[in-house]
Amino acid sequence: MKSQLEQMRRTAAEKIAGASGIAELEALRIAYLGKKGELTAILKQMGSLSAEERPIMGQLANEVRAGIEALIAQQFEKFKEKEKAERLVSETIDVTLPGKSVALGHRHPLSIVLNEVIDIFLGMGFKVASGPEVELDYYNFEALNIPEGHPARDTQDTFYITDNVLLRTQTSPVQIRYMEQNKPPIRIIAPGRVYRSDAVDATHSPLFHQIEGLVVDKGVTMGDLKAGLEAIAKGLFGNETRIRLRPHHFPFTEPSCEVDVSCFRCGGKGCPMCKGEGWIEILGAGMVHPKVLQNGGIDPDEYSGYAFGVGLERITMFRFQIDDMRLLYENDVRFLSQF
Repeated sequence: MKSQLEQMRRTAAEKIAGASGIAELEALRIAYLGKKGELTAILKQMGSLSAEERPIMGQLANEVRAGIEALIAQQFEKFKEKEKAERLVSETIDVTLPGKSVALGHRHPLSIVLNEVIDIFLGMGFKVASGPEVELDYYNFEALNIPEGHPARDTQDTFYITDNVLLRTQTSPVQIRYMEQNKPPIRIIAPGRVYRSDAVDATHSPLFHQIEGLVVDKGVTMGDLKAGLEAIAKGLFGNETRIRLRPHHFPFTEPSCEVDVSCFRCGGKGCPMCKGEGWIEILGAGMVHPKVLQNGGIDPDEYSGYAFGVGLERITMFRFQIDDMRLLYENDVRFLSQF
């Protein structure tokens, strides 16, 4: 038994010294010191020894075990140091090399124009108001003088969640909510997403953006509306821009008008953009209907106001001469990088 232990010690030392890596070391440890290893097999012979030989062989077996464990631990540390050195070499970073440039994004054309519009109105003393996109039928239609069955609802077919809850078709509900909570004088714009059940094409989308404005005070007239619209047009399209008001009908304003701007490409002479007319329709406006003021909690005998609404996509397309609305939503970097 003694010779077996000595032989195992020599053989183990040779194999440990010649191990190629940590995995082989672990295999040798199990082979010699594991529950089914060589040392365990030798110790099973202890029962055949005399009482005097057992303590001697037991002590020798412990020395062999301790020696093998020490050799494995030493070799393990060597492998760890070697692995660390190799990683330091392979993972070395040359800090003197120039860094990789990171592509920076920029504002979307819709955001560019929206920010410009907001800046124009802030300069005119307006505030920016917002409201829920999931709206009640009352605020989206009823309070705006569009009762159930009114023909105007047919042109604003939208997405209903329940009979009384829908995705808003315009940002006009923000005006009602604001009037309910604030006393005149009121000067606000309400930009935001709106939804209508329109088929997608070059000029329509089921999701688009509106910017609506509302002014309520004592003595507000159509002349104030015209002056405000001129300031907006000049701010967006240049100081040479002129506007034209044409009679129209909206349920929530009376009188109402469609607003055209002189073509900013040809200056009003006529070109393909304005279809030879020299004018481009851009928004709708009018004096706030007395019933709408009443629904907002404001006395129409004491106060008057004007309102207007414009599609953000429409003025963005005019501003950047884009001929297809879908380009604004397809996220094609080749297109967006132009702006």
